[in-house]
Amino acid sequence: MRTLADVLPSVALSLDKKRGPLPKARTVVVMLVDGLGDQLLKASSGHAPFLRRLRQNPHSTRLSSGFPSTTATSLGMLGTGLPPGAHGLVALDVLDPDRDQLFNELMWDPAVDPRAWQPAPTVFEQVVAAGREVVRIGPGYFDGSGLTEAVQRGGRFVAAQSLDERVEVAITAARRAKGQGALIYLYWGDLDKIGHEQGCRSWRWTAELERVDAAAQALAAGLPADSMLVITADHGMVDVPFENRLDIADEPELLTGVRHLGGEPRSLQLYCEAGAADDVAAAWHARVGQDMTVVTREQAVDEGWFGPVEPHVLPRIGDVLTAAITEVAVVDSRTARPQVLRLLGLHGSRTSVETEIPLLVSQT
Repeated sequence: MRTLADVLPSVALSLDKKRGPLPKARTVVVMLVDGLGDQLLKASSGHAPFLRRLRQNPHSTRLSSGFPSTTATSLGMLGTGLPPGAHGLVALDVLDPDRDQLFNELMWDPAVDPRAWQPAPTVFEQVVAAGREVVRIGPGYFDGSGLTEAVQRGGRFVAAQSLDERVEVAITAARRAKGQGALIYLYWGDLDKIGHEQGCRSWRWTAELERVDAAAQALAAGLPADSMLVITADHGMVDVPFENRLDIADEPELLTGVRHLGGEPRSLQLYCEAGAADDVAAAWHARVGQDMTVVTREQAVDEGWFGPVEPHVLPRIGDVLTAAITEVAVVDSRTARPQVLRLLGLHGSRTSVETEIPLLVSQT
């Protein structure tokens, strides 16, 4: 199965009129719907008739989000065309080895230079260098954020709030594209937000999917001739019952030998004291091994969890990693914000419902 890292390089080939997995087009709009897992979309396809029809396009397919199945890592794959082990955004809460401190790759930390953290050129930068326009559309606070500067820099950013506004900006940019054409990127995050807060099986999630479907149809209809719309996602989601959550605050023995607790509830990364990794892995396997895969960093790297791993990225990965295989999660009520503990829908692990995402293609 191809991965999210293949999307923008394939789009670049399409713009270059070169043979690739996607049709040739003068202008391409890439719409990323946060949290639109492929299995969730299939289960609710009756509420998304336009997206369901796009599945019939011979260029539409299913992709993998990679590991961990979390937004920062996935947007890194999309923006750079590289696997997590190469672009280096390998966890939600990740270790900065130079400072021996965790930081959140969505919120970022001003002490971390995003261009040093991820120095490889983005696909957007490469497309601009090839003489084509790049327009990125999203909420205003994305512009210049650490995550954006790390993995989605390049071209110009246009802030728009509502989904309809973002669709209109994308259509206008496509119609105004001149010369060699344009790559237009549109991000929408409310489906993920509703899934976290209300559950990805809730009626509110389904209602938002209907809104996304209508917006995608309007976007496709508004694009000029010789354009292509590509719709994808960053991960799926599972609803985790609150009774299925282990609280580290009640399990202090699991923190023996653990220096930092990174990752997120369905894919923890444990940064251990020197020489403690094997004992930590054994303790965690004994406690959660029926519900989570527990491996050392060396095992995860050997098994290709992150793809090929660059040497400078290796110390960012936990000494011990967990990946939920059932509807469970591990939380830490001592440090987590109350609103985070109340989230019903979660993601981050390696299950198919979390990692399988759609690639849907519409041509004009």
